[in-house]
Amino acid sequence: MDYTIGTMDCGTVLKFNGLPTAHALRLKEGLGQKGFPAAAAWKRAPAIRFERDWRGEQADVQRATEVRLLWNEQTLFLQFLAHYRELHVFSDARADGWRDELWERDVAEAFLQPVAGDARVYKELEVSPNGYWIDLNIAHGEKEEMHSGLRRCVVQDATARTWTAELAVPMRSLTPEFDPKRSWRANFFRVEGKSEPRFYLAWSPTRTPAPNFHVPEAFGHLVFREAE
Repeated sequence: MDYTIGTMDCGTVLKFNGLPTAHALRLKEGLGQKGFPAAAAWKRAPAIRFERDWRGEQADVQRATEVRLLWNEQTLFLQFLAHYRELHVFSDARADGWRDELWERDVAEAFLQPVAGDARVYKELEVSPNGYWIDLNIAHGEKEEMHSGLRRCVVQDATARTWTAELAVPMRSLTPEFDPKRSWRANFFRVEGKSEPRFYLAWSPTRTPAPNFHVPEAFGHLVFREAE
């Protein structure tokens, strides 16, 4: 995928009707020893699942992805459960695991837009099967490191052919004033493969002619729910 931040090519107009909604569940219990929610808390969080490509076509259940979200006032927690056919990862990263151009290998991605009003401003978070990560502020075609303070925990299961990543993202890095009564715009993606043809999966399809995740018009809705 050419990492070009844009929406439409040559004036093409795409219409997105019936955009999906994801729910983040409030986390009331404490965290485990590693600073992440317990397995029981993740199970209570509603999961979204996607297995089709960025156009909403070519389903591949062997690359199916589930995303669950939990929140409290200080942190947004995300869990990716990724089924895979093959693994392709970088062997090098910064000392803290931050890796530029991480999207050139296998990744799970979250695009988050906490503040409404400017569709061209949002956050991009990525994590790889070996625990490398990247966090970016995207604004009007430019990208810069967020310095979010994100923490991650990644586990591979070769027998089940899955990898699971948990992210803990400080709310203050996402929005200056978090209000759980306000929904966000969001989208979730996967990329698998080292060279083309790679497989690009999207929760809310962007439907561009070539793979392009940077289509905020296609972002779904993220609603924050209280625990039952």
